[in-house]
Amino acid sequence: MLSLFRELYDHMQWADAVVWRAALGHEAAAGDATLRDRFAHIHMVQRAFLFVWQGEAQHYPTLNTLPEVARWGAEVHDGLQSYLPTLDPAALDRPMSLPWAGRITRPHEPAPTTMRETLMQVPMHSTYHRGQVNTRLRELGAEPPLVDYIAWLWFGKPAAEWP
Repeated sequence: MLSLFRELYDHMQWADAVVWRAALGHEAAAGDATLRDRFAHIHMVQRAFLFVWQGEAQHYPTLNTLPEVARWGAEVHDGLQSYLPTLDPAALDRPMSLPWAGRITRPHEPAPTTMRETLMQVPMHSTYHRGQVNTRLRELGAEPPLVDYIAWLWFGKPAAEWP
């Protein structure tokens, strides 16, 4: 099971980096606040889960430009890639308390979740919002890159190349 998560996070890192290269390489994207905010949200959520997994207090930098968000996104992925190898299979069934869950599920009380489930949430959430980023790139006149999981497999599981 841990090898599957490793693969999902390797793909997520690669796909994020590919989309970042497309965004930073397109002139109209440079000053686009919508694009900046969507990227920032992706990496903020990735980092939020990492904070919870590591038992750290949550804190986020103020990021005003697309290149600042890109650098921060690469750092977030470095943290995720460093964290995954520290997990052992027994940790997957550990209950997880997410401090923001009650705000999202209000008025319902959130059901309990496990480490396994939160590990799955991060790449799924990132994929959803990466699709929004690609849609925005198309709206700005760019050609969104192919970043599907199956494409990553077809390309030979390349490593992430951050801009």
